[in-house]
Amino acid sequence: MRPSVTRSTLLRTWLIAARLPTLSAAVAPVLVGTAVAHLRHPFRPVPFVLALLAAVLIQTGTNFVNDYYDYRKGADTGKRLGPVRGLQSGAITLGQMRNAIFISFGAALLIGLYLVATHGLPILLIGIVSILAGIGYTAGPWPIAYIGLGDVFVFLFFGVVGVVGSAFLQIDTWSGSAAAASVPVGLLATAILVVNNLRDVDTDRAAGKFTLAVLLGRKAIKAEFVFCLLVAYLAPLAMHLRGTLPTAIWWLPWLTLPLALTLARTVLTSSDGPRLNQALRETGQLHLLFSVLLAGSFL
Repeated sequence: MRPSVTRSTLLRTWLIAARLPTLSAAVAPVLVGTAVAHLRHPFRPVPFVLALLAAVLIQTGTNFVNDYYDYRKGADTGKRLGPVRGLQSGAITLGQMRNAIFISFGAALLIGLYLVATHGLPILLIGIVSILAGIGYTAGPWPIAYIGLGDVFVFLFFGVVGVVGSAFLQIDTWSGSAAAASVPVGLLATAILVVNNLRDVDTDRAAGKFTLAVLLGRKAIKAEFVFCLLVAYLAPLAMHLRGTLPTAIWWLPWLTLPLALTLARTVLTSSDGPRLNQALRETGQLHLLFSVLLAGSFL
């Protein structure tokens, strides 16, 4: 029987399902891609705002799909170390979650249709692939997250596709500078997933969810986290030396280095749920702050 819940509790449950602290992963690539384009072209506010909304809606829909299928496949159980999910607690029904999925992706699709009308078929391709990948992350016969490809998915869609696509909306062409800037953005988004999978490695293994953390083990996945941080912080210098980031304040993202070092130490030395939950939130904050400063360094 579904438990009785108050409106405030239900709202909090939906916010947890949307994974509000991690939605910055959708915001960051739009900020960076727009800033890269604005380095040499006028700012277009309408495509920027619409891209931001569509990105957040697609990620929210992806998170809802993730909850829906993880629950059905037994990955979300009482043994999870992360926050209790709405389906897991019974506060949200499967039917309600299906409706939320349709609403999220449907709203993103409507925004996308306007952007396609104003910017052409490349945006249609980006939108369709992004939605299909969001659904296929945990759904279908070979879910991306269940066969060790989640890290690649996050790097591509929260890095390359997000940054390059956002720049395209500003300048109507593909940008090599945006592709270069997408690397640190994608790597730090991947770092968020790494912490999540490190925390859930035992319950994922029991449910047959073969993330890289399950396939490679804790030691290797912790090394991946450090690798993501290291390359992300080297990227601004590399872009500056190659002329991709020609401004004098290319070093702005390095202001976040103390937080990155603290996180690296926490992830390397922790296996318990509460500390990794905190590290997950802080990695999301690092990703957004680094991306904001990277965007600022282009401006």
